[in-house]
Amino acid sequence: MSVNTDRHQTAAARYFEAWNATDPEALGKAVAAAWAPEGSYTDPLADVAGHAQIAAVIAAAHARFPGFVFRPLGSVDGHHDTARFGWELVNEADGSAPVAGFDVVTLDEEGRIRRVLGFLDRVPAGA
Repeated sequence: MSVNTDRHQTAAARYFEAWNATDPEALGKAVAAAWAPEGSYTDPLADVAGHAQIAAVIAAAHARFPGFVFRPLGSVDGHHDTARFGWELVNEADGSAPVAGFDVVTLDEEGRIRRVLGFLDRVPAGA
C-alpha cells in the first residue's frame, strides 16, 4: 500500500530538476537541493557518493545524450522515507525515449535524498 506524500513528490521533483540541469552552476545547485551532502547514487553504470560525483554522473549522461531530458513515467510511490518512480530519457527533437528505468530513493529527515538505487529497463546497444 502506497502512502505517497508531498515529501515524496517534492523529492522526485528535485531529483528530475537535477537530472535536467545542464549548466554546471545550475547542476551544482540542483544536486545540493536534491541530495544530502553524503548522498549516493548507484545504478548498473555508476556507483558514486557526494555532490561532486553525482553532478559528474549527470553531466556525463548529458554529454552522452545531448538534447535529451529526463521525464517521470507514472506517479511517485512512497512510504516512510522511501520512494520509487519510473523515468525515461526523451529526445526533445523527435520524442524518442531510448533509455528508461526506475529508481528507489531513501530520504533524510529534511526530505533530501540519502541514497538512490537505479535500475535500467531499456538501454540502447553500446551505451
